[in-house]
Amino acid sequence: MAVQTNAAAPFWRERPSVLSQSLKLAILVVVVVVMVFPFWYVLSVSLSSERDLQGANISLFPLHPTLLAYQTILQGGVVFNALLVSVGVTVIGTFACMVMTTTLAYGLSRTNDVPGSRFVLFLVLGTLLFNAGIIPNYLLVRFLGMLNTYPALIVPGLISAFNLIVVRQFFMNIPADLTDAAMMDGANPFQIFWRIMLPLSKAVLAVVALFYGVALWSDYFQPLLYISNTAMWPIPLVLRLYVLQGQALSGAQQVGQPLPPATTVQMAVVVIATVPILVVYPFLQRYFTQGVLAGAIKG
Repeated sequence: MAVQTNAAAPFWRERPSVLSQSLKLAILVVVVVVMVFPFWYVLSVSLSSERDLQGANISLFPLHPTLLAYQTILQGGVVFNALLVSVGVTVIGTFACMVMTTTLAYGLSRTNDVPGSRFVLFLVLGTLLFNAGIIPNYLLVRFLGMLNTYPALIVPGLISAFNLIVVRQFFMNIPADLTDAAMMDGANPFQIFWRIMLPLSKAVLAVVALFYGVALWSDYFQPLLYISNTAMWPIPLVLRLYVLQGQALSGAQQVGQPLPPATTVQMAVVVIATVPILVVYPFLQRYFTQGVLAGAIKG
């Protein structure tokens, strides 16, 4: 005869009450509003006309929306050229960084098969604690002949020690039975890396690629230090000119068009510089929580 017990279920298994659910919803709404408000405010100001900005308070919904600010900053070609430069540097740089990071991480994860891997790992960890500084880095880039070249924006940060350690640890967590089985089937190390390690690591690679891409896209100090040719400037430096020095207004005067308010020009450039990252992010978001490794093992 079965014995029935009336023991209460653990508190973490109890169904949440309506009050707690409402409190969580309210907190979530507040967080969303706080996060979305700055972006909406910037977009609203960029679309506002001069009449909308005359009042003491700027409306979040412009009564007389206009695209004059966007037309002003895009017609001269400076912002468009800067966008092309940033896109090229970000795409090529992210690809190069991922190639170097994944290959080195795979070699360092095979400590028993690669001679000297522990010493190289020690050197990589040392870069997290010690940095050469601005002047030695500048002298090195100048010695390599990369001043006023786009490789100067990519090569100095080709491998991030933090991202390398993350990818290496993920490779080490992949069961050795998979690689051993592949070796028994005649696969060489490159085939194991390309057909086994990389497909199982899509989640972490997507995150690391996003880290590299955002860092390259928003990098301001490296172009300022290594690029003196204004025609080669990426969008962060052009954004600085528009926001801090109002360079867009002089361009509008040359073509004889009415001047948009300086505030709308500044906000329009901020929108143009921010939208590409916001567009790319949703395509990588699905990899963040995807159980790629577990699904492959159960497979």
